[in-house]
Amino acid sequence: MYVIGIGAGDPDHLTLEAVAAMNRTDVFFTIDKGDAKGDLAGLRADLLARHVTRPHRVVTARDPQRDRSAATAGYAAAVGDWQERRAALYERMLADELGDDGAGAFLVWGDPALYDGTLRILDGIGARGGVAFDVVSIPGISAVQALAAAHRVVLNRVGRPFLVTTGRRLADEGPPPGVDDVVVMLDAVDAFAAVPADGPDSRWDIYWGAYLGTPDQVLVHGDLREVRDEIARLRAELRARKGWIMDTYLLRRYAR
Repeated sequence: MYVIGIGAGDPDHLTLEAVAAMNRTDVFFTIDKGDAKGDLAGLRADLLARHVTRPHRVVTARDPQRDRSAATAGYAAAVGDWQERRAALYERMLADELGDDGAGAFLVWGDPALYDGTLRILDGIGARGGVAFDVVSIPGISAVQALAAAHRVVLNRVGRPFLVTTGRRLADEGPPPGVDDVVVMLDAVDAFAAVPADGPDSRWDIYWGAYLGTPDQVLVHGDLREVRDEIARLRAELRARKGWIMDTYLLRRYAR
Protein backbone atom coordinates (compact mmCIF):
# COMPACT_ATOMS: atom_id res chain seq x y z
CA MET A 1 0.00 0.00 0.00
CA TYR A 2 1.44 3.30 -1.10
CA VAL A 3 0.45 6.49 0.70
CA ILE A 4 1.51 9.17 -1.76
CA GLY A 5 1.74 12.87 -0.98
CA ILE A 6 0.53 14.83 -4.01
CA GLY A 7 1.21 18.37 -2.82
CA ALA A 8 -1.04 21.25 -1.89
CA GLY A 9 -2.70 21.68 -5.28
CA ASP A 10 -0.13 22.47 -7.98
CA PRO A 11 0.16 19.47 -10.36
CA ASP A 12 3.85 20.33 -10.78
CA HIS A 13 4.44 19.66 -7.08
CA LEU A 14 4.22 15.91 -7.71
CA THR A 15 7.68 14.42 -7.12
CA LEU A 16 9.47 11.94 -9.36
CA GLU A 17 9.27 9.41 -6.50
CA ALA A 18 5.50 9.87 -6.39
CA VAL A 19 5.15 9.36 -10.15
CA ALA A 20 7.23 6.17 -9.97
CA ALA A 21 5.06 4.80 -7.15
CA MET A 22 1.87 5.68 -9.03
CA ASN A 23 3.16 3.64 -11.96
CA ARG A 24 3.62 0.62 -9.70
CA THR A 25 0.00 0.83 -8.51
CA ASP A 26 -2.82 -1.45 -9.62
CA VAL A 27 -5.70 0.12 -7.66
CA PHE A 28 -6.08 3.72 -6.50
CA PHE A 29 -8.43 4.12 -3.53
CA THR A 30 -10.22 7.46 -3.23
CA ILE A 31 -12.79 8.96 -0.88
CA ASP A 32 -15.75 10.93 -2.20
CA LYS A 33 -16.24 14.04 -0.07
CA GLY A 34 -19.26 15.34 -1.94
CA ASP A 35 -19.99 17.81 -4.70
CA ALA A 36 -18.55 20.79 -2.81
CA LYS A 37 -15.04 19.36 -3.18
CA GLY A 38 -15.51 17.90 -6.63
CA ASP A 39 -12.67 20.03 -8.01
CA LEU A 40 -10.27 18.27 -5.62
CA ALA A 41 -11.39 14.91 -7.01
CA GLY A 42 -10.91 16.37 -10.47
CA LEU A 43 -7.32 17.27 -9.69
CA ARG A 44 -6.60 13.71 -8.53
CA ALA A 45 -8.11 12.39 -11.76
CA ASP A 46 -5.97 14.81 -13.77
CA LEU A 47 -2.81 13.59 -12.01
CA LEU A 48 -3.65 10.01 -12.86
CA ALA A 49 -4.39 10.84 -16.49
CA ARG A 50 -1.21 12.86 -16.83
CA HIS A 51 1.28 10.59 -15.10
CA VAL A 52 0.07 6.97 -14.93
CA THR A 53 0.83 5.00 -18.07
CA ARG A 54 0.05 1.45 -16.90
CA PRO A 55 -3.40 -0.18 -16.60
CA HIS A 56 -5.05 0.62 -13.28
CA ARG A 57 -8.42 0.90 -11.56
CA VAL A 58 -9.89 3.61 -9.35
CA VAL A 59 -12.12 2.54 -6.46
CA THR A 60 -14.16 5.27 -4.75
CA ALA A 61 -16.18 5.14 -1.54
CA ARG A 62 -18.28 7.76 0.24
CA ASP A 63 -16.57 9.40 3.21
CA PRO A 64 -18.22 8.58 6.56
CA GLN A 65 -20.01 11.49 8.20
CA ARG A 66 -17.93 13.34 10.78
CA ASP A 67 -19.19 15.33 13.77
CA ARG A 68 -17.58 18.74 13.24
CA SER A 69 -19.65 20.43 15.93
CA ALA A 70 -17.88 18.73 18.83
CA ALA A 71 -16.47 21.09 21.45
CA THR A 72 -12.77 21.02 22.26
CA ALA A 73 -13.23 18.49 25.07
CA GLY A 74 -14.87 16.04 22.68
CA TYR A 75 -12.87 16.82 19.55
CA ALA A 76 -10.34 13.98 19.86
CA ALA A 77 -13.13 11.46 20.51
CA ALA A 78 -15.12 12.72 17.50
CA VAL A 79 -12.09 12.42 15.23
CA GLY A 80 -11.28 8.99 16.66
CA ASP A 81 -14.82 7.75 15.95
CA TRP A 82 -14.69 9.08 12.39
CA GLN A 83 -11.29 7.46 11.78
CA GLU A 84 -12.55 4.12 13.13
CA ARG A 85 -15.39 4.19 10.61
CA ARG A 86 -12.95 5.14 7.88
CA ALA A 87 -10.71 2.24 8.92
CA ALA A 88 -13.59 -0.22 8.57
CA LEU A 89 -14.32 1.22 5.11
CA TYR A 90 -10.67 1.02 4.03
CA GLU A 91 -10.36 -2.55 5.29
CA ARG A 92 -13.36 -3.67 3.22
CA MET A 93 -12.01 -1.88 0.15
CA LEU A 94 -8.60 -3.53 0.46
CA ALA A 95 -10.06 -6.98 1.06
CA ASP A 96 -12.53 -6.74 -1.82
CA GLU A 97 -10.52 -4.90 -4.47
CA LEU A 98 -6.84 -5.75 -4.06
CA GLY A 99 -5.42 -9.15 -4.99
CA ASP A 100 -2.82 -11.01 -2.96
CA ASP A 101 0.07 -9.65 -5.03
CA GLY A 102 -1.49 -6.31 -5.93
CA ALA A 103 -0.31 -2.80 -5.14
CA GLY A 104 -2.76 -0.16 -3.96
CA ALA A 105 -2.38 3.53 -3.27
CA PHE A 106 -4.03 6.45 -1.52
CA LEU A 107 -3.24 9.89 -2.95
CA VAL A 108 -3.21 12.33 -0.03
CA TRP A 109 -3.03 16.10 -0.09
CA GLY A 110 0.24 17.65 0.99
CA ASP A 111 2.47 15.27 2.92
CA PRO A 112 1.27 12.03 4.55
CA ALA A 113 3.09 12.94 7.78
CA LEU A 114 1.34 16.27 8.42
CA TYR A 115 -2.34 16.42 9.45
CA ASP A 116 -3.36 13.38 7.44
CA GLY A 117 -4.66 10.23 9.12
CA THR A 118 -4.12 7.65 6.37
CA LEU A 119 -0.91 6.17 7.78
CA ARG A 120 -2.46 5.90 11.25
CA ILE A 121 -5.57 4.21 9.85
CA LEU A 122 -3.55 1.70 7.83
CA ASP A 123 -1.41 0.90 10.88
CA GLY A 124 -4.61 0.06 12.77
CA ILE A 125 -5.89 -2.15 9.96
CA GLY A 126 -2.57 -3.98 9.77
CA ALA A 127 -2.52 -4.54 13.53
CA ARG A 128 -5.93 -6.27 13.36
CA GLY A 129 -4.47 -8.84 10.95
CA GLY A 130 -7.49 -9.23 8.68
CA VAL A 131 -5.65 -7.90 5.63
CA ALA A 132 -1.88 -8.23 5.23
CA PHE A 133 0.08 -5.52 3.44
CA ASP A 134 3.24 -3.44 3.61
CA VAL A 135 2.99 0.36 3.76
CA VAL A 136 5.27 2.69 1.80
CA SER A 137 4.94 6.44 2.52
CA ILE A 138 5.93 8.85 -0.25
CA PRO A 139 6.51 12.42 1.00
CA GLY A 140 4.87 15.37 -0.71
CA ILE A 141 5.01 19.16 -0.67
CA SER A 142 2.85 20.35 2.21
CA ALA A 143 0.68 23.47 2.37
CA VAL A 144 3.21 24.80 4.89
CA GLN A 145 6.01 24.58 2.33
CA ALA A 146 3.80 25.99 -0.42
CA LEU A 147 2.83 28.93 1.81
CA ALA A 148 6.45 29.79 2.62
CA ALA A 149 7.45 29.56 -1.05
CA ALA A 150 4.51 31.72 -2.18
CA HIS A 151 5.43 34.46 0.29
CA ARG A 152 9.20 33.96 -0.21
CA VAL A 153 9.88 33.57 3.52
CA VAL A 154 11.90 31.19 5.68
CA LEU A 155 9.76 29.61 8.38
CA ASN A 156 12.40 29.58 11.10
CA ARG A 157 14.56 32.49 12.13
CA VAL A 158 18.22 31.86 12.96
CA GLY A 159 18.56 29.64 16.01
CA ARG A 160 14.85 29.85 16.82
CA PRO A 161 12.01 27.33 16.52
CA PHE A 162 8.70 27.54 14.75
CA LEU A 163 5.56 25.66 15.76
CA VAL A 164 2.79 24.13 13.65
CA THR A 165 -0.63 24.09 15.31
CA THR A 166 -4.34 24.16 14.50
CA GLY A 167 -6.85 26.97 14.43
CA ARG A 168 -8.81 25.21 17.17
CA ARG A 169 -5.83 25.25 19.55
CA LEU A 170 -4.94 28.83 18.67
CA ALA A 171 -8.51 29.91 19.42
CA ASP A 172 -8.63 28.02 22.73
CA GLU A 173 -5.13 28.70 24.03
CA GLY A 174 -3.81 31.76 22.20
CA PRO A 175 -0.31 31.95 20.74
CA PRO A 176 2.04 29.46 22.41
CA PRO A 177 4.36 31.17 24.90
CA GLY A 178 7.99 31.49 23.93
CA VAL A 179 7.37 30.88 20.22
CA ASP A 180 7.54 33.82 17.83
CA ASP A 181 6.77 31.97 14.57
CA VAL A 182 3.52 29.99 14.48
CA VAL A 183 2.14 28.15 11.44
CA VAL A 184 -1.62 27.58 11.69
CA MET A 185 -3.58 24.96 9.74
CA LEU A 186 -7.21 23.79 9.82
CA ASP A 187 -8.61 27.09 11.04
CA ALA A 188 -12.40 26.93 10.79
CA VAL A 189 -13.10 29.81 13.19
CA ASP A 190 -10.93 32.77 12.06
CA ALA A 191 -8.71 32.20 15.11
CA PHE A 192 -6.22 34.82 13.90
CA ALA A 193 -8.83 37.54 14.36
CA ALA A 194 -8.81 37.09 18.15
CA VAL A 195 -5.03 37.01 18.61
CA PRO A 196 -3.94 39.95 20.83
CA ALA A 197 -1.95 42.23 18.58
CA ASP A 198 -1.69 45.57 20.38
CA GLY A 199 0.70 45.06 23.30
CA PRO A 200 4.44 45.76 23.00
CA ASP A 201 5.15 42.00 22.98
CA SER A 202 2.08 41.04 20.95
CA ARG A 203 2.69 42.52 17.53
CA TRP A 204 2.31 40.06 14.69
CA ASP A 205 2.75 39.92 10.94
CA ILE A 206 0.58 37.39 9.12
CA TYR A 207 1.40 35.53 5.92
CA TRP A 208 -1.87 33.96 4.75
CA GLY A 209 -2.67 31.83 1.73
CA ALA A 210 -5.74 29.98 0.45
CA TYR A 211 -5.98 27.28 -2.27
CA LEU A 212 -2.20 27.22 -2.36
CA GLY A 213 -0.69 26.03 -5.62
CA THR A 214 -3.97 26.19 -7.54
CA PRO A 215 -5.21 28.74 -10.09
CA ASP A 216 -7.46 30.10 -7.30
CA GLN A 217 -4.55 30.86 -4.96
CA VAL A 218 -5.03 34.00 -2.85
CA LEU A 219 -2.29 35.58 -0.70
CA VAL A 220 -2.34 38.33 1.93
CA HIS A 221 0.58 39.61 4.00
CA GLY A 222 0.77 42.44 6.48
CA ASP A 223 0.48 43.65 10.05
CA LEU A 224 -2.18 41.46 11.68
CA ARG A 225 -3.95 44.54 13.08
CA GLU A 226 -4.31 45.99 9.60
CA VAL A 227 -5.24 42.94 7.50
CA ARG A 228 -7.17 40.55 9.75
CA ASP A 229 -10.54 42.03 8.78
CA GLU A 230 -9.60 41.72 5.10
CA ILE A 231 -8.63 38.06 5.56
CA ALA A 232 -11.83 37.28 7.46
CA ARG A 233 -13.86 38.87 4.65
CA LEU A 234 -11.93 36.99 1.97
CA ARG A 235 -12.36 33.67 3.78
CA ALA A 236 -16.13 34.15 3.97
CA GLU A 237 -16.40 35.19 0.32
CA LEU A 238 -14.22 32.36 -0.95
CA ARG A 239 -15.99 29.72 1.10
CA ALA A 240 -19.38 30.97 -0.10
CA ARG A 241 -18.25 30.91 -3.73
CA LYS A 242 -16.54 27.49 -3.77
CA GLY A 243 -18.33 25.72 -0.93
CA TRP A 244 -15.05 25.00 0.90
CA ILE A 245 -11.75 26.61 1.75
CA MET A 246 -8.28 25.27 2.49
CA ASP A 247 -5.94 27.91 3.89
CA THR A 248 -2.80 28.14 5.99
CA TYR A 249 -0.96 31.03 7.59
CA LEU A 250 2.19 32.01 9.43
CA LEU A 251 2.01 34.38 12.41
CA ARG A 252 5.37 36.07 12.99
CA ARG A 253 5.88 38.14 16.13
CA TYR A 254 7.87 41.33 15.77
CA ALA A 255 8.98 44.14 18.05
CA ARG A 256 8.57 47.71 16.80
